[in-house]
Amino acid sequence: MSKSILRYTFWSLSKLPFGLLYLLSDVLYVLIYHVFGYRKKIVFKNLRNSFPEKKEEEIQLIAKKFYKKFPDLIVEAIKMASITEQEVIDRVELINTEEVYRHFDSGKGIICVTSHYSNWEWGIHRLSFMTDFPRLVIYKPLNNKDFDDVYNGIRTRFGATMVPMKQILRHIVRLRNSPYFSVFVADQTPVYQDSDYYLTFLNQDSLVYTGPERIAKMTNNPIVFCEIIPKEKRGYYYSKFTTLVEDPSAYEPFEITHIHNKYTEELIRRKPEYWLWTHNRWKRQRREKA
Repeated sequence: MSKSILRYTFWSLSKLPFGLLYLLSDVLYVLIYHVFGYRKKIVFKNLRNSFPEKKEEEIQLIAKKFYKKFPDLIVEAIKMASITEQEVIDRVELINTEEVYRHFDSGKGIICVTSHYSNWEWGIHRLSFMTDFPRLVIYKPLNNKDFDDVYNGIRTRFGATMVPMKQILRHIVRLRNSPYFSVFVADQTPVYQDSDYYLTFLNQDSLVYTGPERIAKMTNNPIVFCEIIPKEKRGYYYSKFTTLVEDPSAYEPFEITHIHNKYTEELIRRKPEYWLWTHNRWKRQRREKA
């Protein structure tokens, strides 16, 4: 499918009112969960390994809740192609913004860490209206370059800049003497050449990115966690900011990486149905070193 067709498809579907999009989401739930069983083996394996203390009935309930929410993420991602500034502001309420602005006021950049929890994609749009300072979203490029280009165009509608992981140092060096906002979705699975550091995450030996810590130590900028919390009303969220690390130079190697991963795990444990369980998070096991 060409880029122009992809763009038109996204834009056309995004013009549907929210009510129709959520009706589509309800249909998708039936198809994804009951008919096709999309990635059920991965989801149930991840849940059972992450929560060995839970009974099978609890695992089944978490999985069902996850699959009911998952299609909402799909239609809400589509809606990003035409959603208005006011709709974003109305639907994503900010909490603890002083944890962002006080760092900017002191001339600091912010190493913002988040996770694939709730609607992290709308968080990108909402951050764009917080400040005029550069907003960098660090991402792992998709294999499908056309889809990657089209979707990144949607993500950057309100001024964010998408930065591939391998290019982040160049951007950070350029901005080192001024405030900026850099966002890392840090719970992804690295490829072996990008990281060799493991820690225990959700009861499992997990290869993790150390990029946020390395950038924080290099710049001595704070680590701020951004969690997206669903409200009771469908399609509405809170975006909450918490400073995890004020002075990166005061921490031992890998200590910061443990801190933000522990925070992510605690968030997931409170409401596990909102994390992206379809991701094959633990596919890379430790390898013997030569």
